[in-house]
Amino acid sequence: MKVNFAHVRECAQNGGWINFAVFDARSTSGAQDDNARLPAQLTAKARSANLRVDQAALAFMSGGRLQFFGSPPLVDFLSRSGIPRWTHSFDA
Repeated sequence: MKVNFAHVRECAQNGGWINFAVFDARSTSGAQDDNARLPAQLTAKARSANLRVDQAALAFMSGGRLQFFGSPPLVDFLSRSGIPRWTHSFDA
């Protein structure tokens, strides 16, 4: 399965920088526990491609609505700003 994702570096509220990844994916079961494990698995895959990832989230459509799941600060940011443009992909 091909997974698209955005790897973004943004200025953090504390003045530093944060590198985050947003994955166009959700667990096959759709269960909350499975969705909770998926960002860590996909982050490990992104890190193995030499990308720095401080926070990660999933972005997917469910019931006709865009849903985010992952790091609470990142989910809050994404809910206000939307999904960034996909910059990378890999096979999972």
